[in-house]
Amino acid sequence: MTDWTDLTSTRPITLSGASGIDRAAHHRLDEAWLSAAWSHPTTRVFVVSGGQALVDDTPDGRTELVMTPAFEAPVTETHRYFLGQDADGVAYFAVQKDSLPGRIDQSARPAGLREAGLLLSPRDAGLLVHAVALENWQRLHRFCSRCGERTVIAAAGHVRRCPACGAEHYPRTDPAVIMLVTDEKDRALLGRQMHWPEGRFSTLAGFVEPGESIEQAVRREVAEEAGVSVGDVEYVASQPWPFPSSLMLGFMARATSCDIQVDGEEIHEARWFSRDELRAAFETGEVLPPTGISIAARLIELWYGEPLP
Repeated sequence: MTDWTDLTSTRPITLSGASGIDRAAHHRLDEAWLSAAWSHPTTRVFVVSGGQALVDDTPDGRTELVMTPAFEAPVTETHRYFLGQDADGVAYFAVQKDSLPGRIDQSARPAGLREAGLLLSPRDAGLLVHAVALENWQRLHRFCSRCGERTVIAAAGHVRRCPACGAEHYPRTDPAVIMLVTDEKDRALLGRQMHWPEGRFSTLAGFVEPGESIEQAVRREVAEEAGVSVGDVEYVASQPWPFPSSLMLGFMARATSCDIQVDGEEIHEARWFSRDELRAAFETGEVLPPTGISIAARLIELWYGEPLP
């Protein structure tokens, strides 16, 4: 059995690496501590809006989140989310607003995780993925699912409470499986979704259904989307994917059949590729690889043996 943990540690999956941020969840209900942290001169704050934040390209070629002291941040009493502390005790907050603020120097630009995830440091990428996930959830779950009353924000953005019936609601995370399937010839199965551009191929993926194990989900999704049966399933790594609220669980899976029958709904086309066939398709432009931010790219690279173009 392959030790995938060792392989992924050499090139961590984007949005999954160690960020150096302690989420310090024990402080979320301590209003006195949160107030003091917000007022501390070392605290750093950034604005999140519509899944985006301001980033800045530095003269030495880095891309950073634009963060300010709390006293320079836009005013809000409710949509203020505590994201954690670093090893030096610096606290980080995100403020949710309807739009991003402008910058006097005009050097900053708005960007989301898809655009900036590969460019940001592990710390900044970790902060942004946390903030985007909270913002998505807060924006879409404002009312109590039990009684319909408008809920209020608590626990520094990590809970919504209903003042009418007392129910507490927590951020939603939907588990999804994403898998690279190989056959007895060590060929990889890649598919193209209906709405993707011509030539864009990637791994198969799908959501875990109620009452289903993740291994069962891998086998079911591959069978449904491509008509291929799967036997052995090995876990590789996971990746938060807040578009809007998924946790991608990555696997390598071994096919027990090779005949492809796509469902024609989610998957428009699926093909088996040897390494030489995929390399040639990359070189001619016949196949476009998945974006580097996604766990799909890393799963393919683990089989392919080198970074994708």
